[in-house]
Amino acid sequence: MRKPRWWLELSLVGVVYAGYSAGRLLARGDEDSAVGHGLTILRLEERLGIDAEHPLNRLFTDVPALGVPADFAYASLHYLVTPAILVWLFRRRPAHYRAARTWLMLSTLLGLVGFTLLPTCPPRLLDAAHGFTDTMAQFSAYGWWGGEASAPRGLGGMTNQYAAMPSLHVGWALWCGVMLWRYGRTPLTKALGVAYPLVTAVVVMGTANHYLLDVVGGAAVMGLGLLLTPYALRLAGRLRGTAEAPPVVSGGCETSPGERIPGQRSAPTPADHPSTTR
Repeated sequence: MRKPRWWLELSLVGVVYAGYSAGRLLARGDEDSAVGHGLTILRLEERLGIDAEHPLNRLFTDVPALGVPADFAYASLHYLVTPAILVWLFRRRPAHYRAARTWLMLSTLLGLVGFTLLPTCPPRLLDAAHGFTDTMAQFSAYGWWGGEASAPRGLGGMTNQYAAMPSLHVGWALWCGVMLWRYGRTPLTKALGVAYPLVTAVVVMGTANHYLLDVVGGAAVMGLGLLLTPYALRLAGRLRGTAEAPPVVSGGCETSPGERIPGQRSAPTPADHPSTTR
């Protein structure tokens, strides 16, 4: 298999991410339906007794030594670790890179479908009566983000704050974890592969950016993307084969003796290669 070209891969990743960002911004949905979806998720969790985001958010709010690092992790690791893993795979595991990249991109686009069909208000934007504190706003003096979102100060209006379901913070972290576990060679790398998605899940709930079911949704999107990846690779292979295969001029038919296809080189004759023996 031909090794991917770095400039083509960089362009492809850039185009997909730009499309994802633009689509995420455009798929804002209306505030009332987003709040309604958020409350529906929260009430379902409370009924099932699985609303883990409540105690985690109280803990992160009351203990700045946990809340501040969690805010930094939420605002940065999503955009640093994932590209780093992609570059690592491209350089050190090129045989596995294309499948891994396709899995990540498919899942990201599926996440965008989720944001469009189910705009969801995160816990931090619900009415205070529901018991959540926006730690990003509470500890914004410690970081570069503002009170509106994890975006830099003044740019909060350029983000879609109603894109809680599914959690691609968790989805991308799960992808990174699988890559580290599968292709890492040291026990430390494999341990990081397990720890990173678990820590990310705790962070997104503790900072009141996602519900537990958003976390489940992020994992489900990655699972669906993984199932679709072989089909996408086969389709891409067929398209590449069609584009790269040289045309068969004769259609598999042989010419009559003495005939040549235009441009075809004639077979060498003994006269063309005189014997060197004497």
